[in-house]
Amino acid sequence: MDFRAALLEQTSSFGELIRDADPATPVPTCGEWTLKQLFRHVGRGNRWCTQIIADRRTEPLDPREVRDGKPPEGLGEAIDWLNDGAQALIDAVEQAGPNIKVWTFTGPRIPGWWIRRRVHEQTVHRADAALALGREFTLPAELAADGVSEWLDLSTAQHQPIPPGQSLHLHATDDGLGPTGEWTVVHDEAGVAWTHAHGKSSVALRGRAVDLLSAITRRRTAEQAGLEVLGDAGVWDQWLAGTPF
Repeated sequence: MDFRAALLEQTSSFGELIRDADPATPVPTCGEWTLKQLFRHVGRGNRWCTQIIADRRTEPLDPREVRDGKPPEGLGEAIDWLNDGAQALIDAVEQAGPNIKVWTFTGPRIPGWWIRRRVHEQTVHRADAALALGREFTLPAELAADGVSEWLDLSTAQHQPIPPGQSLHLHATDDGLGPTGEWTVVHDEAGVAWTHAHGKSSVALRGRAVDLLSAITRRRTAEQAGLEVLGDAGVWDQWLAGTPF
């Protein structure tokens, strides 16, 4: 998958979605945020990790210290600021090369790690904007499936959201995904980990990859997303309660 192209596309789509919307529109899936605050968060976020890479940081950066972290007042200029931030991240990764490591949420990683992270940050926040505006949210199945994988990476690296001995299985029903459309999370004596394995689990969720992504990131409930839930739904509830926002 070309994550660079996906980052530019998802950023542009996010900007176009809210271009003509009221910036004071509430975003229910993001606490008390408005579209204006969501827009600033996405745009500044790209510049935040760009600065981490450019400065070769090994510790997190205070978002208040992001250079050019506030969008211009004019709508057209603000949209340009948003899109330019995505391109700046790509440029920073290319300039840094793959032979250094910088700070990330999951420990030191090569700079390119941030492009994939920001792609999926953009897609989920585009879902936030779409839900706030009553619009349909869609994604190519391959991109949505990778978003599920990336979210599982983050969640299992930082948390133990299901009890020992329990497991969670996700199954995407989209055509053509193959093994990349299945995920099994287990909590055994080694801790919590996931694979693309198929198998019986404590609870299983089935549906389109985009709907699995919406549910696992708490943008919609499993019922709202039209997912089939099989087995112990309490394990799914524990997963949601124990994973990051």
